[in-house]
Amino acid sequence: MNINLLKKEIARNSLSLIMWMIIVTLLISVTMSVYPIFMENQSRVFGMLNIIPSGVLQFKGISNLNDLLSPMGFYAVNNIIYMMVLGSIYSISLSSNIFLKEEYNKTAEYLLTRPVTRNEVFLTKTAVVFINILLLNLVTSAAGFILIEIVKNGSFSISAFLILSLYTFLLNLLFGSLGLILSTAIKRPRPITAFCIGLVLILYFIFTISKIPGSISNLGYISPFRFVNTDVVSPGYKLEFLNLMYFIGFSCLLLLLSFRRFLKRDIYT
Repeated sequence: MNINLLKKEIARNSLSLIMWMIIVTLLISVTMSVYPIFMENQSRVFGMLNIIPSGVLQFKGISNLNDLLSPMGFYAVNNIIYMMVLGSIYSISLSSNIFLKEEYNKTAEYLLTRPVTRNEVFLTKTAVVFINILLLNLVTSAAGFILIEIVKNGSFSISAFLILSLYTFLLNLLFGSLGLILSTAIKRPRPITAFCIGLVLILYFIFTISKIPGSISNLGYISPFRFVNTDVVSPGYKLEFLNLMYFIGFSCLLLLLSFRRFLKRDIYT
């Protein structure tokens, strides 16, 4: 790993990271500020929600209306899109362009003529992706925890919050790894941000339709979102070993494949 390159890449991506932190934190803040109003008017709100098609509610992450009554349930249901979908979009967009931008911006030749090896370039840029995803998750999770503390009307499970936050981080990390393998698979250097955003949305859509009664439930297993347990109000909620191994194993496999492809890749200068 090259420390100078690491500092340069962190500085280069800092503005984007800060903007994403602000956006996601604001969305969480606005959502959680509604919770006290929701609790005061829950019967009226439930009446309106009952007329909404189940498919629409599933897309929003609502499978059981009663989950909305607890602060943790309300947080999990309403922030799936913010922290999981938006976080994954940020992760895959960052990782998919962190190598390619050196080629389509015509800076790859300058980078590779410096006293750094391809190994160092890959490990350093991958470390930047990991650090940025970690910082995004730490800041947004901390904001979520503070907001739950502010709006709660009783106690909530801190362990459930931490498990959900870990699931979110692992999901974002998996999409970050997926972005790396996609970037090394591109033959000609060009931005693939739009494709990556579309991929995240398609996988989330597949996950949501797989949960709708009467649909093909097994279809959801092709989506990483399927392996995130958001049932935080369940007394038996815990970190499931198979899901943990799925995220860690799949991420490590994608990183290994990305590394091997990057070492053999023709770099366009």
